[in-house]
Amino acid sequence: MATHSDKPSLCPSAQPDWQDAKVFGVVGGTSDTPATAYLNTPAPVTAELLKLAEPVAPAEVFRFAAPCACSACDHYSEAQSKCRLVEKTVRWVPIVSESLPVCSIRAECRWWQQEGRAACMRCPQVVTNDFNPSAEIRMAADPENH
Repeated sequence: MATHSDKPSLCPSAQPDWQDAKVFGVVGGTSDTPATAYLNTPAPVTAELLKLAEPVAPAEVFRFAAPCACSACDHYSEAQSKCRLVEKTVRWVPIVSESLPVCSIRAECRWWQQEGRAACMRCPQVVTNDFNPSAEIRMAADPENH
């Protein structure tokens, strides 16, 4: 499902301090059942925006997208040119959305490009800094699990 463009693929599980990071969602729901609400347009990362997350870390409250770090990321397989995090998420994490969520980064999203609908149907429950992950999300997020 890979697409080719001049723009780099975006990681939808980026940190706010990554170069060119932008906010594309706000995590709501509960700690047991998080649910991302997607923004109509990605917002730039600013000090004021990050401050809104206090007293917790911004990546507990916001979903950030930034250009994929590729081989600089523990989740990236250089040999296979793919993100193992989304591959494992699709394999182990249950679907939480029966339809494609409205997402402003989909066209550039590495997860969409690599796994298509299967990634998007699981994406709303992803919290980048999740301190209460399900067993399935914990397994998928562990770079040592294959």
